[in-house]
Amino acid sequence: MSLENEALPSSALVAALRRLLRPLVRLLIAKQVSFPFFANLVKGLYIEVANQEFPISGRPQTDSRLSLLTGVHRRDVKRLRAELEKGDAIPSNLSFGSQLAARWNSEFCDEQGTPAPLSVQSTDEDVRSFEELVRSISKDIHPRSVLDECLRLGVVHFDSHGRVVLDSGTFVPRQDIEEKLAYLGRNLHDHMAAAVENVVSEEPPFMERSVHYGGLTRSSANELSALAEEVGMRAMREVNQQARKLKTAGKESEKPGKRIHMGVYFYEADDSPPDDETDDA
Repeated sequence: MSLENEALPSSALVAALRRLLRPLVRLLIAKQVSFPFFANLVKGLYIEVANQEFPISGRPQTDSRLSLLTGVHRRDVKRLRAELEKGDAIPSNLSFGSQLAARWNSEFCDEQGTPAPLSVQSTDEDVRSFEELVRSISKDIHPRSVLDECLRLGVVHFDSHGRVVLDSGTFVPRQDIEEKLAYLGRNLHDHMAAAVENVVSEEPPFMERSVHYGGLTRSSANELSALAEEVGMRAMREVNQQARKLKTAGKESEKPGKRIHMGVYFYEADDSPPDDETDDA
């Protein structure tokens, strides 16, 4: 069921959709996700989003109304509503790894505010250790097991003094594809959610800014990449440290119920635009 004389989306919206979906389609093809599977997934999401975010006050959502909103046949609406499972599956080691990196970035830092190299273990109270870091988060997990897993994922390494060094200011695994995909979904969801809210809402906009230049040389792009990582990680560490302080201090008059997400990214490509950017819109 769909509305007759349905208005077509604007050419500007179509152009934006083609551009933002292009990397996603590349991922789907690379991971052998077929179009029929993806189409059914999107169909289910149409029903889920329409059901949750476009209600009528005081009235239940019906299959007919969801069909009207989405253009999905009522027969499919009924089936998809029965199949939908709520919640995003995130590997359990993601939350612990994120806590580990956050604690390392905020409380186990050197004088410059960067994550300090840590001894594997130490009996000296003045020497910070990886064992102390793990125990500060959970006493139920053996620190050596955590260290072995971090080494396997490639997020830490040993320096020439045998200390444990965090390879990045954030927990970015190099080998665990499930965890990479979990970060992909979470980070891009919140980035896109902020951008979409800025388009569809009349509320004050979320911060969503970017710097983009063309006509650069390879050495210039490399220099800017290094600069972006340096200043970006500095900003993320400052926000992370302040967030931990605010969460620890709390305010008795306010009930916690909000989450924040700040991210940094850098992308480099050839000057020639994708095909859809050259099309007349």
